[in-house]
Amino acid sequence: MKKTITTTLLLAFFFAFSQPKTIDQKVDALLKQMTLEEKIGQLNQYNDDSKATGPITVDNDKASQIRNGQVGSLLNCLGTERTRSWQKMAMESRLKIPLLFGQDVIHGYKTTFPVPLGEAASWDLEAIQKAARIAAVEASASGIHWTFAPMVDIARDPRWGRVMEGAGEDPYLGSLIAKARVIGFQGEKLGGIDAVMACVKHFAAYGAAVGGRDYNSVDMSERMLWEVYLPPFKAALDAGAATFMNSFNDLNGIPATGNKYLQRDILKGKWGFKGFVVSDWGSIGEMQNHGYAKDGKEAAYLAITAGSDMDMESRCYKNNLEALLKEKRIDIQLVDDAVKRILRKKFELGLFDDPYRFCNAEREKAALNNPEHTKAAREIGAKSIVLLKNDSNVLPLSKDTKTIAFIGPLVKEYKQNMGFWDVDLPGVDYEKLVVSQWDGLQNKVGKNTKLLYAKGCEIEGDNKDGFAEAVKIASQADVVIMSIGEKRDMSGEAKSRSNINIPGVQEELVKAIQATGKPVVVLINTGRPLVFNSTADTVPAILYTWWLGTEAGNSIADVLFGDVNPSAKLPMTFPREVGQIPIYYNHFNTGRPAKNDTDLMYTSAYIDLSISPKFPFGFGLSYTAFRYSDLKMSKNKMKNNETIEVTANITNTGKYAGEEVVQLYLRDKFGSVVRPIKELKGFEKIKLNVGETKTVKFVIDNQKLSFYNDKLEFKSEPGDFDLMIGSSSEDIRLKGDFELLN
Repeated sequence: MKKTITTTLLLAFFFAFSQPKTIDQKVDALLKQMTLEEKIGQLNQYNDDSKATGPITVDNDKASQIRNGQVGSLLNCLGTERTRSWQKMAMESRLKIPLLFGQDVIHGYKTTFPVPLGEAASWDLEAIQKAARIAAVEASASGIHWTFAPMVDIARDPRWGRVMEGAGEDPYLGSLIAKARVIGFQGEKLGGIDAVMACVKHFAAYGAAVGGRDYNSVDMSERMLWEVYLPPFKAALDAGAATFMNSFNDLNGIPATGNKYLQRDILKGKWGFKGFVVSDWGSIGEMQNHGYAKDGKEAAYLAITAGSDMDMESRCYKNNLEALLKEKRIDIQLVDDAVKRILRKKFELGLFDDPYRFCNAEREKAALNNPEHTKAAREIGAKSIVLLKNDSNVLPLSKDTKTIAFIGPLVKEYKQNMGFWDVDLPGVDYEKLVVSQWDGLQNKVGKNTKLLYAKGCEIEGDNKDGFAEAVKIASQADVVIMSIGEKRDMSGEAKSRSNINIPGVQEELVKAIQATGKPVVVLINTGRPLVFNSTADTVPAILYTWWLGTEAGNSIADVLFGDVNPSAKLPMTFPREVGQIPIYYNHFNTGRPAKNDTDLMYTSAYIDLSISPKFPFGFGLSYTAFRYSDLKMSKNKMKNNETIEVTANITNTGKYAGEEVVQLYLRDKFGSVVRPIKELKGFEKIKLNVGETKTVKFVIDNQKLSFYNDKLEFKSEPGDFDLMIGSSSEDIRLKGDFELLN
């Protein structure tokens, strides 16, 4: 008996201490049990049969493949009922490895926030993080583990439709927004049931596609890549991003999906990324179209060798990895590394402990009907609206205005306000979910205000039959509000436009209404910078409203009537004409810079167009005014291990409380390589009551002065620097200079 007890205790002791404790140990233990077919299955991602965000391939035996352990992830599965049904099939597999459910939760789940570029215009990192947090709460409650966001591509060409997904043209602002969104999506750490894995995309340089044409080639210098396009990716990684997605484009002749330099050397090597990389939809197989891979087997070889871990929808891994291993063209260690990276995330999410922990129908119902989410969407929507023009202080409107005419093709739209990349939830009545702009105005004005409506024209087309009625309605009003712009699906993936003017006859409608002599306010709804010179030059008041999401109407009304003072600033430069593109604020100077628009004699200028933008990066007006004064610097010389503190006073000299984004720009006057004419290196958003003064402080350190030289070394160089503080990249209010010593 004693011997039996001793043996039992020893076995228990051995069992307890032989079981894997850490996640890495658990991953290794599971990997040893897996067949080659099961390993390859983990690298295979399919689309759910019901929805698609790319060219879908239907599998009649998808359920049996899941039960056989041949699928690692599904995307576009919506709702706890749907995700639970698929997960049950995975639990019937031999090793019961749970599925990952991914979804493009780009700017909200059910509660939809402004399109990301619009949200970036808020320059409010706390608000941006909060929007991602709410999106994660709703998505995770609906069975989603993983969002394919944030998109952090720097974009300088508004013809590219996917500018709406990102944070604009600046690497400094883009890096801070990337960090905010990753933290918002992922919460304190992976494993919380109110968080989802972030997927940073598109790695890399996708925003520089030639001609602004989606999926097109990218050709750029190494220094441009490192200095402008990679920083937001590194910021997202440093914030703890769980996954990355590679991009459709080739970079200098090598498709990103098969680009070892990007994925192995930089991401997993130099940067030490421990998560996994997923291809974009079908991009592994599409290397055949690039002319880089002769067939699916070659594509699989190139992708797995380069560091792409999961194959989204192309089936190249599923159909070819086993043959590549048998032919000894690849080593099993490549497959094992990819599998381990994916399994590690499934363990971190807690799916092995409870594969259904994100499938709680009661939590789903509560999260998708939380009034606090609606409140946040309204607030963030208002923060994202840019006041481009306000001649004669037409805005804000008085709630006592007797008669208001609301005219335009977007006034009474619902779904259009959601913008591209909203999550199309089944069974949702968008007329109940979305606050139209008409509804928002009705909610705002008093009983003594009469609202009139005319559509005027469609978004597209040349039909002017509605002009006469619109003019008649406008003539009866004290003030006219017009809502014009793009359709929601004119900005987004595969929505490149060679002509970024406001479509159809909408600007002609604006002219017709202007001719009535009534005060006119124009709302411009879009996902990108547009060209609208006729409107910009003649209309007294313009609000750039982007696509604001479910609370669009209320957000717009809050700004129109001054309950919210607009504070947003443009995250991209607006061109005067398409011929100026690409146009961005942080460009290099030339040997023959033009002093002004009339300085055309053998200078870097156009003979038929100004070289200045229509609206510069960082621009945005307020209903109040701000005075900048008292620039002070702690010293005017610094060593590279020192800092300079810079302070300035900002005073609200207007009639309304308001917020101002105070922007710090630096210029390295001379360098071993040409440096930009100015670079954003700091900003602070402050709120000031009427007459109030606040002091803003910036700290200049060696990091802010460093750049990539011709040897791709990130370092500073001694020399002279200009310091500029202002309200936009062109509206510089205070200037100073300092020297970095050797």
